[in-house]
Amino acid sequence: MVTHVRAEAQGDERGALLSFLAEQRGGIRRAVLGLTEEQAAGKPSASELSLAGLLKHVAEVEQGWIARAKGEPPAVKRDESNWHECFRLTGDESVESQLAYWEKVAAETEAFVRSVPTLDDTFALPNDPWFPPDERVSMRWVVLHLIRETARHAGHADIIRESLDGASAWDLVAKEQGTSWG
Repeated sequence: MVTHVRAEAQGDERGALLSFLAEQRGGIRRAVLGLTEEQAAGKPSASELSLAGLLKHVAEVEQGWIARAKGEPPAVKRDESNWHECFRLTGDESVESQLAYWEKVAAETEAFVRSVPTLDDTFALPNDPWFPPDERVSMRWVVLHLIRETARHAGHADIIRESLDGASAWDLVAKEQGTSWG
C-alpha cells in the first residue's frame, strides 16, 4: 500500500495491528473515491470482482470474524446457496451505505481488540472443511488474518480501479489529500 503507518505513535502492539488494518481499509475506500454506483459495480477485468462487491465482502468478513471471536454468530449468514451475494450489492445497498456499514464494523473491531484482556486469548475456528478440526486461534491471529484478507482485496481494488479509469493508488491518495504527486 502507498501510505505510511506510524505504528510507534500508537505505542503498543494492538495499536500497531489496528493501524495496519486501517491502512489496508483505506486502500479499498480510496478505490471507490469519486466513482458512480455504476462504475463501482463494473467488472473491467477477467475477474468477476467489482469494487462495490469487494467493499461489501471485506465489511462482512471483518464483522463475521470479530463476531466469531466474541462467540457470537456473524450478522450475515452465508452458505452454499448465497455466498456469492457478499460480492455484489443487492436491494437498496449502495457504495455509500457499505462505506458507512464498514466504518461501524471498523469501530466495533477496534473497541473489541482493545477490550480483550490479552491478544493471546483464543477462540475456536468455525467447523468448516478448510479449517483444521478443533483448532483454536488467538485474538492476534484474527487481527493478522483481517490485515491479510483486507490487503489481498486492496490489491484487487487497485487493479480494478486502474482498469476502470486509469487512477493508480498513488493518484487516489493524492486525490483524497487534495494534492497531486509526481
